Amino acid sequence: MLDQNPITPFGQRPLSIGAVKTQRDVRECPEGKPAHKWRVFRNICEVRASLAISDRALVVLNALLSFHPDTVLTAGAADLVVFPSNRLLALRAHGMAASTLRRHLAVLVDSGLVLRRDSPNGKRYARKTPSGDIEQAFGFDLGPIVARAEEFAAAAEAAIAKRQALAILRERITLARRDIAKMIATGVEQHVPADWEFYHRTFRDIMARLPRVPTGDVLEPIIVELAHLREAIVVILEGQLDAGESGPPELPADQLQNSGPEKPNPSEPDPAPEGEAMADADRPRVPDAVPIRMVVELCPDIVDYARGGIRTPQDLIATASIVRPMLGISPSAWEEARVAMGDGQASVVLSAILQRGNAIKSPGGYLRILARRAAAGKFSVWPMLMALRRQGPGARDKDPPPYSFPDEFSQR
Repeated sequence: MLDQNPITPFGQRPLSIGAVKTQRDVRECPEGKPAHKWRVFRNICEVRASLAISDRALVVLNALLSFHPDTVLTAGAADLVVFPSNRLLALRAHGMAASTLRRHLAVLVDSGLVLRRDSPNGKRYARKTPSGDIEQAFGFDLGPIVARAEEFAAAAEAAIAKRQALAILRERITLARRDIAKMIATGVEQHVPADWEFYHRTFRDIMARLPRVPTGDVLEPIIVELAHLREAIVVILEGQLDAGESGPPELPADQLQNSGPEKPNPSEPDPAPEGEAMADADRPRVPDAVPIRMVVELCPDIVDYARGGIRTPQDLIATASIVRPMLGISPSAWEEARVAMGDGQASVVLSAILQRGNAIKSPGGYLRILARRAAAGKFSVWPMLMALRRQGPGARDKDPPPYSFPDEFSQR
């Protein structure tokens, strides 16, 4: 029996220190140690990012493992070396091109997942005894899979725990975000005395710091700030209960649909009640050409402030009347937008402004500019919605949209 295992690769490929280390690990692995090859493969998939290998490289590794007939690999066994031809290996790798196959094989070797046992001429084959047993094989040694099985298992367990912890943090962010948004909406709708514009601005500032790809270190301080903000708002709402002050009764659903998006403040004078009543009668109540489903899909933040979700144009209009004061938009600016655009389109525009968050520094001034353009027949809400669609869900809260802001607004 031949005892010598080749260490250096065939041809012009150099020998790396990492390959020498992998050779030593395989040599020092206790003989007879078993390893379930598919279990180890799943662990390697879990820690793929830390190993700096691609999913295509894992496809090649899966194909190499499939050439070993047994499910359990045993350290020191002569059959740990598999020797498929590139043609067969490419077929089991889902028809991968030859050049791509060679590149990913090199990645697996550099990552210490397999070893090259090259023959004198670089071919892959096995030399067998008269009884049919493998005497020596030249190809890819799966010994590192066995030698590093415990390492991959521990790394996979840590990766799974980290992923689960991140999922819990994201759930807490979602729950806190929903609670704060709905409590602020309740406080505004029930006229609870508090600086709700300040609380809403603070809430938006905290949420604006969420990265596109969050990590646990980034989410933990954000959760703490959201928890403090939620506790402060709960104290305000509970204080209203202790004082025995109840907000105005809710309107029935049919009255809400037939009414305007917000009731006028009785303390403010109404200069032209008859004219406004005629304007309300002629003003369109729904966004004629914009489906509600599209608004909810592209502007999901508005849904956080809705009482029972947004399924109809009336739900959107009622929710916009609650969000309007939180954004610091004055009643006069809102009325100007309603007259110029109609209740429905004005509510869609306000939803887009809310979705943009801190990217729009003066929502009231911006809304006035759009209302003037709409009054002149030079405005459509579609470019704003299409800009949000082009950005996708991750970018809508971060980068400014390609939709250009009015020049007059940028100079304010």
